Amino acid sequence: MNNTKIAIIGLGYVGLPLAVEFAKKYETIGFDINQTRIEQLKNNTDVTLETTSNELKAVNIDSLSKLKTNKNGLWLTTAINDIKTANFYIVTVPTPIDKNKKPDLTPLYKASETIGNILKKGDIVVYESTVFPGATEEECVPILEKHSGLKFNQDFYVGYSPERINPGDKERTVTKILKVTSGSTPEIGKKIDAIYKSIITAGTHLAPSIKVAEAAKVIENSQRDINIAFVNELSKIFKLMDIDTNEVLEAAGTKWNFLPFKPGLVGGHCIGVDPYYLAQKAIKLGYNPEIILAGRRLNDSMGAFVAQETVKLMIKKDIAVKDANALVLGITFKENCPDIRNSRAIDVINELKSFKLNVDVYDPWATVSAVKHEYDINLISDFKDINKKYQTIIIVVAHNEFKKLDLNSIADKNMVLYDVKAMLPKEDSDIRL
Repeated sequence: MNNTKIAIIGLGYVGLPLAVEFAKKYETIGFDINQTRIEQLKNNTDVTLETTSNELKAVNIDSLSKLKTNKNGLWLTTAINDIKTANFYIVTVPTPIDKNKKPDLTPLYKASETIGNILKKGDIVVYESTVFPGATEEECVPILEKHSGLKFNQDFYVGYSPERINPGDKERTVTKILKVTSGSTPEIGKKIDAIYKSIITAGTHLAPSIKVAEAAKVIENSQRDINIAFVNELSKIFKLMDIDTNEVLEAAGTKWNFLPFKPGLVGGHCIGVDPYYLAQKAIKLGYNPEIILAGRRLNDSMGAFVAQETVKLMIKKDIAVKDANALVLGITFKENCPDIRNSRAIDVINELKSFKLNVDVYDPWATVSAVKHEYDINLISDFKDINKKYQTIIIVVAHNEFKKLDLNSIADKNMVLYDVKAMLPKEDSDIRL
């Protein structure tokens, strides 16, 4: 491991924390196609908030030559030639779904092409991006072979080690989460496992094959998705019975083996996406994954459901729906995190707009420019800037900051407060999921 030189391809929520940790022990080069992102990181600023300025200062190296002299540290670049000296490549690019909810492997293909063009004999390429079982060897390896002219498992090797980053979680950081590893040969599997084990204090689990590691990752989030779909469905049923779902879950949770899942909107880059990767592979093999897709359909319906329930309650309270003012609190996909990717808050917003409500959005964690670019929404940047009264307020994301807001100061006398995440005391809201 002494001669290991690492290149991380993709410096987002997953790649950057990994690069910072590897840089403490190895020559590490962080590559990303986003020039703005690279400049921010060189200035010790991480807009994802997954790493601190001090952490970046501690590892940032200002030249490749100095990196080689130090034998550890992090060099950040958008230049492909800068990473050709590496011999251990880690791919952490996103694997999204398209508008038809089918896996989009384009970023993975492009990353494989990039590495293939500079791949050398003896190099190892490890993929961390979530994929369907078989994708590494069936989709990525042929690209590496084509662009390098090298032979798989003879001239170069691959591995798969699924990311388990939990955005916004400052307790379970990358080194404190047990890492699953795998390699294209038993010997390479052990080598990959040893390199990860050198930085992962929680330990590693060497899977017997790449497909097993790929499958393990994709079912982790599929399992959570199905469990959340179950409690979301319970929420719909209990509403018809006039029973508070959270009170039911609290009572049921007194049993030792009851799983503590709660209802809510399911978005983000993992739980709201990964099940489609497994489902698509199953369909190609001739099997229709009924439970997985049913869970996805139900969870994808929850944003519209929240908006519709809000409108129904407005009507019951004799509040005119058309041209009413609505404030949605939260646009990130989860609490206390700036990540807006695949946020299902947008489903609530769009459904409210379909009823002709005037919808404003406030989120202290989100970036105004990012929200404008992603969703074409003019985000309220400061709660103090609000100078109108709202007929409905919907708390979509349970940011800590929302607990301190004086919502009465912006609420109309006759209004509806929907607390989706049951963040406030029950008596402080009109309805919760």
